[in-house]
Amino acid sequence: MNILIVEDEALLALELESELEAAGHRIVGQAMSSTEARALTDEHRPDFAFMDIHLLDGPTGIDVGRYLSAKGISYVFVTGNLKRIPADFAGAIGAIEKPYTMNGLENALSYIERFIRGERRNVIPPSLVPAPWLEQRFTGTG
Repeated sequence: MNILIVEDEALLALELESELEAAGHRIVGQAMSSTEARALTDEHRPDFAFMDIHLLDGPTGIDVGRYLSAKGISYVFVTGNLKRIPADFAGAIGAIEKPYTMNGLENALSYIERFIRGERRNVIPPSLVPAPWLEQRFTGTG
């Protein structure tokens, strides 16, 4: 997958990039602000994005998430404060809570890859907090 990383903490972004590349993915860019995220999205049209909520220009990750969703690009929030995610998850598949483990990230990424390919009836790993719409539609609970 071609992946965009939107994260204002450079070390976390580099660590995530390293893990994703090791798993065989291509990173189309790293953005630290909403302006950078939108520009990279328009330029590279990623398949997927990892989105922090608080960026250099404030808590703008939710707005960028809505922008991605409007363009049909799937994403997950990666955040240390799940309570900041709106009830509708702003169109996100779900969230990965910081700090995360590499094993948890790998499990979430495996699920996300299958989701992007259209496989909708998979067990959601504990490391991925699913958006309510995802849990209801694709796990048979709703």
